[in-house]
Amino acid sequence: MVVSRDSTSTPQASDLSADLPSQADVPQHVAVIMDANGRWAEQRGLSRTDGHAAGTENIRAVIEHFGRRGVKVLTLFAFSTENWKRPRPEVRGLMRLLNRTIDREIQPLHEAGVRLRYIGRLDALDAAVRRQVERAMALTADNDRMTVCVAFNYGSRAEIVDAVRAMIADGVEPEAVNEDLLSGYLYTAGLTDPDLVIRTGGDQRLSNFLLWQAAYAEYHFTNTYWPDFGEAEIDRALAAYATRERRFGGGSRTNGRSG
Repeated sequence: MVVSRDSTSTPQASDLSADLPSQADVPQHVAVIMDANGRWAEQRGLSRTDGHAAGTENIRAVIEHFGRRGVKVLTLFAFSTENWKRPRPEVRGLMRLLNRTIDREIQPLHEAGVRLRYIGRLDALDAAVRRQVERAMALTADNDRMTVCVAFNYGSRAEIVDAVRAMIADGVEPEAVNEDLLSGYLYTAGLTDPDLVIRTGGDQRLSNFLLWQAAYAEYHFTNTYWPDFGEAEIDRALAAYATRERRFGGGSRTNGRSG
């Protein structure tokens, strides 16, 4: 695993144009831990809910830019299973934001050919939000330009527990269990594993996100808070990824290609 961290300065997109990877070097699956909405708000004397609202306003622009760069799958970590411990007004605000964001964004994303997938424990959400998520997935199910996975009420340990429970319920014999079978029981079944995991906000940890799937991912940490994470930061992360020599135990890949 190779980890990079950006500097505290914010580059202009034009500064990175010469370093952008070729299409062959672009990660096919990028996962993003969208962090530091609260700190962004506190610096401006706003409420944490205001920070989360600013973060949701940034989502479509980020999806569009990753799409322009050729990323096929984008997974966004929006709310973890541990986030229920936050103050109740903040949690209620996050639920309202999820509802509002789906309502506002689903039609433009559908028209752009984006398929929406939800990963997490959907049954814990409010019934109205759950129905809206299900309608959004059904509406976009046949789109194939790009897949956007929203990880909401998601925790990787809970995901693995759910997968094991499902295998037991299906009567899977112990000797039949292997990595491919387990992967097929995860919320991300049918998707490629992430090539690149990005975390905004300065912290350097996975926070129970895609622990199984990201076993061989590259990591990029940026000090930029999520509401300010834009084209320049995306291009910097992709340029850094293109320089990596990826190692998978028995071999390596350079610049995202077989080596």
